[in-house]
Amino acid sequence: MTNVTRLCTTKALLTVNGQYPGPPVVAREGDRVVIKVTNNVKNNISIHWHGIRQLRSGWADGPAYVTQCPIQTGQSYNASYPFPRPHQEVPIVFGEWWNADTETVINQVMQSGAQANVSDAYTINGLPGLMYNCSTNDTFRLKVNPGKTYLLRIVNAALNSDLFFAIANHTLTVVEADAVYVKPFQTNVILITPGQTTNVLLTAMSQPPNATFLMLAGPFATGTAAFDNSTSAGILEYVTSNATAVNSSSSSLPMMKPTLPAPNDTSFAANFSQKMRSLGNPKFPAAAVPQKMDKQFLFTVGLGLNPCPQGQTCQGPNGTKFAASINNISFILPTTALLQAYYFNQSNGVYNTTFPDNPPFPFNYTGTPPNNTQTLNDTRVEVLPFNTSVQLVLQDTSIATFESHPLHLHGFNFFIVGQGMGNYNASTDPSNFNLVDPPERNTVGVPSGGWVALRFLADNPGVWFMHCHLELHTSWGLKMAWVVLNGNGGRSQSLLPPPKDLPPC
Repeated sequence: MTNVTRLCTTKALLTVNGQYPGPPVVAREGDRVVIKVTNNVKNNISIHWHGIRQLRSGWADGPAYVTQCPIQTGQSYNASYPFPRPHQEVPIVFGEWWNADTETVINQVMQSGAQANVSDAYTINGLPGLMYNCSTNDTFRLKVNPGKTYLLRIVNAALNSDLFFAIANHTLTVVEADAVYVKPFQTNVILITPGQTTNVLLTAMSQPPNATFLMLAGPFATGTAAFDNSTSAGILEYVTSNATAVNSSSSSLPMMKPTLPAPNDTSFAANFSQKMRSLGNPKFPAAAVPQKMDKQFLFTVGLGLNPCPQGQTCQGPNGTKFAASINNISFILPTTALLQAYYFNQSNGVYNTTFPDNPPFPFNYTGTPPNNTQTLNDTRVEVLPFNTSVQLVLQDTSIATFESHPLHLHGFNFFIVGQGMGNYNASTDPSNFNLVDPPERNTVGVPSGGWVALRFLADNPGVWFMHCHLELHTSWGLKMAWVVLNGNGGRSQSLLPPPKDLPPC
């Protein structure tokens, strides 16, 4: 109840979040909106959402004693978090800054066959931070109130860099990864690959010392190629509720700096990923992990070295050109969209369906590389019947260099059921798979010199891209596509027709 004055009369009104009229709820068509309603008045209440089609979600329609009993005083419905509501949500987006034009950079790489130049800086929310030249004023500041808890929604939007992140003298509690809740765990440092998201809870100190706290983002790089070995810095600043600084001017305070792992700390990467577990409690149940597999695949992911085309000078090792592949196929994008060709049954000359289920030339993937490191340029896809249970093992290789590859699958989430170092062993490794509470993600870092096992249900008809999220490797061909066929259940299991304004090629 909130006192509101109109016509020189003050009265208590039933309001939403103390606002009259109530706050708008802004969403796009097709969004899933979850709203926690708490009854802080003496009467029973319920809320109905006009103009919303509750498709198979009638439990949320709202009319009392029709679809639900009313919400009683002090009770809530539709919990919004599996943890106490944070004081504030803050997006933290990592990126890279290039003084050069990035299209020029990648075009030079594709022409020369060499590794790419590296970025000039990393950024936090678009700002490089005070550790770079000309950037003292271009530093992100996170202002927090003592004792309050903040939900940091962290996104790695960098082109070519996995990143560590830490805040000096503060512990982070990981609660969500790739939009799926995980069992909370505490850490001083997180690791996030390009394309991944990680949500963490940050609880500010109740009595902060007179100090400035740096937040740092720096690289995790396991290959032999040059990388941007610099660090982006932001500042955690304590303020009162009216935005007054708790301490004196930050410029006069000692600066606390967190310690990030070494750029090639693969042990940290392995230990951090092993801590991820789906939350899976009764209020926030996890999706079912596929138990019986219909199809099993082993895909090698890594680099290759191709001969220099006649008449060109190439700058890769021994005059070759760098390439990248999945199962030795460097994927070539067609000039007609794959989905369009599939939908209109016009695949001839666009793609073929002979993508190998296993490496076409088996070798000791993490041992001495074979003499022939050449890849095959082609446009091949893997076809899956609707509702196929898939197990996919991604294996890093030693060709050119070991490297952690962040693989992103469009159209699906997958369960990370196992991972390890060396070569995957199909006879012994599955006995150690986590089929109870594995993390559910859409992007995974394939361990450098190791493997990772994924499971997913192919229940989304269409053509779905899978690629390394290092932009350089994607350009070199480390990508492929899955074609998931329509099911037999009618419209709900079929690819919808294209929009009338689908852009032409």
